[in-house]
Amino acid sequence: MQAPRVDAAARREQLLDSADIIFSEHGVTAPLELVVRHSGLGRATLYRNFPDRSALIEGLLQRSLEHTAQRAAALEDRDDALFLLFEHSAAYIADHASMVDYWRTVEREGSLVHSARQRLTEIYAPALARAIRAGLCRADLSAADISLILGMLGACLRGKTGAQRQALGNRALELLIAGLKPAAQDQT
Repeated sequence: MQAPRVDAAARREQLLDSADIIFSEHGVTAPLELVVRHSGLGRATLYRNFPDRSALIEGLLQRSLEHTAQRAAALEDRDDALFLLFEHSAAYIADHASMVDYWRTVEREGSLVHSARQRLTEIYAPALARAIRAGLCRADLSAADISLILGMLGACLRGKTGAQRQALGNRALELLIAGLKPAAQDQT
């Protein structure tokens, strides 16, 4: 009895993997038939799991949040977890430019994206608190600043290729991390 549930979950992940690739290559308005073809599954399987494009995009957003939460959990004992999470997010932004660009343009208040931003703040909050306690970042940094910082990392979307986006993301990280460090007088 357990096997069908495992198979259904595997097919759902297969569809999400394919959508991630297709949307990254062709944008979020790519024909869903490309997702079906890439996955090797049938159209009915796609629509049984994701009734429309919005549901598929929501599935990708939820999965990206879960990956970030897993990364945060793996780093929970590290004082530098905040910076490693920023690296994780910068890499995600560079690799999933069309999805991130879409999420940046969606209405904010009351939307799924607004809820996702709140969830990201919750995910980042323990790492932020730990970095402040360890003296690794400014004491005036707040959980509300996380969304602003992630938005700044979104500047890497200006790159035309994955390599350019990654280079811009790395440079943005260097600048941001330097700005997040406590001033010399704060460390005494």
